[in-house]
Amino acid sequence: MSYTKLLFFISLIVLVLLPFQIYSQQLEVEESDKKELKMAAREIIEASQTCTLITIDNNAIPMVRIMDPFAPEEDFTIWFGTNAKSRKVKQIKQNPNVTLYYQDSDSSGYVVIHGIAQLVDDAKEKQTRWKEAWEDFYPNDRENYLLIKVSPQWMEILSVSRGILGDESTWKTPVLRFD
Repeated sequence: MSYTKLLFFISLIVLVLLPFQIYSQQLEVEESDKKELKMAAREIIEASQTCTLITIDNNAIPMVRIMDPFAPEEDFTIWFGTNAKSRKVKQIKQNPNVTLYYQDSDSSGYVVIHGIAQLVDDAKEKQTRWKEAWEDFYPNDRENYLLIKVSPQWMEILSVSRGILGDESTWKTPVLRFD
């Protein structure tokens, strides 16, 4: 078997089994705890100011980059601005499953959001979601400016400073699922 075929099959196995591994490392939370977890997640997200966006390239390799997100919507939908010609746009077109990682400002915790990314090229939405600090990135009147909208599927929260901890023996972290 050629190296390329072997790599393909190994990648395929990893991609099939990875969701089971991810979910097995998460601790389901009671309905009564969801409000507290959402509040902590918002605090961490707002304090972090940036996050990392993780996509998968065409070789099944995770690609990570720092992003300047907008504040989360009520349902934790997250928006970003980007260049329409960027690698992340091509990767999202190939595989819209993405992960966002926010580190707490005191490094005592984090929020991970796994969701489905959608590319949005609506003029009105782009006008609404613009930051003046981005002017230098789009010198030709926002040419190639595109939005990425991430609709969350689940969110993992860990915060030592807020008393939100994983399972003592397995380290499974609290997870909120979105419908």
